[in-house]
Amino acid sequence: MPIPEDVSGEELDRDVRQELQSLPKTLAEDVAKNLVMIARLIDEDPEGAYGYSKVALRLASRVAAVREAAGFAAYANQKYGEALAEFRAARRMTGDIELWPVMADCERGLGRPEKALDMAGAPEVHKLDKAGQVEMRLVAAGARRDMGQVDAAIVTLQSPELASNSVQPWTARLRYAYADALLAAGREREAREWFAKAVEADKDGSTDASDRLAELDGVEFVDALDDDAPDDAVDDGGVRSSSDDEAVPGERDGDHEDDES
Repeated sequence: MPIPEDVSGEELDRDVRQELQSLPKTLAEDVAKNLVMIARLIDEDPEGAYGYSKVALRLASRVAAVREAAGFAAYANQKYGEALAEFRAARRMTGDIELWPVMADCERGLGRPEKALDMAGAPEVHKLDKAGQVEMRLVAAGARRDMGQVDAAIVTLQSPELASNSVQPWTARLRYAYADALLAAGREREAREWFAKAVEADKDGSTDASDRLAELDGVEFVDALDDDAPDDAVDDGGVRSSSDDEAVPGERDGDHEDDES
């Protein structure tokens, strides 16, 4: 697959570049460039990232960083069995435990929430750092919801990290998952409160908490350029508020994400 001219491979973290030093120089450079492309595309073009991961695997399947990157590329494409195999391979090579939560989430993706819960209760969880433990809690709550145990999911998410006023990288997603579980349990007033708290913590827009909060408040977003929209329906910001005699918009079609994967 083509590599843009602006990609040198030097963009990788030093630890990954060091790991690639076990390869011949030219091969290491080629692998590094493919790893950069995976990282560059995985959010916006997961299929493209997956393609580069296959190239990297073909070049250096015995490098743990390559197996991990391939795992995340497969995960982004919902190829959970393949992702789990790659994560397991990376863990065997390094002995590192940090992939434990995403491995558990792959079990959820494969329709095995009970296995994810078993992993959430395993001794390995105690070896995770704080971010990893929060991630594991999100996965466990998602597994509970997979099993129809919404109240148990709510209890799973209740933690010192949720109650803390300190904003950490995981705070918005944790609050969002808690709000979503509350809403699923019919506790709309509490859900609104926690969606609002998620918005406060979500500085980089990692969740759609603001949209969910607007739904609960009866605010409908419309396309300001839509010729079919009534002239008085849209204000300058493209927002239409439901009047007292209008129905509040319901939930969107499909499931809202739990933000644990």
